[in-house]
Amino acid sequence: MIDLTNIHSLSEFQRNTKHYIAQMKESEKPLVLTVNGEAELVVMSAKAFQDMQFQLEYAESVNAIREGIREADEGKTMPVDEAWKQLREKHDLPG
Repeated sequence: MIDLTNIHSLSEFQRNTKHYIAQMKESEKPLVLTVNGEAELVVMSAKAFQDMQFQLEYAESVNAIREGIREADEGKTMPVDEAWKQLREKHDLPG
């Protein structure tokens, strides 16, 4: 979550870049940068970004698994031979 106390102007960030980079590395929290008083950019450390990407991919995987379980519970399944046949045809794979 973005810390609403961690909002700074782009000009201030440019003047004190080293300070803000060190702060982001330590806190692993992003900065919101404003231009003309409006939130314009979010800046974060590479590690924080990587962690966020991992969490997003994990959540998407869990959601896909839940969807698959729901479809199986609803009887929306097919024999594996039919599934392979459809995949081979769809992707022009050898039989």
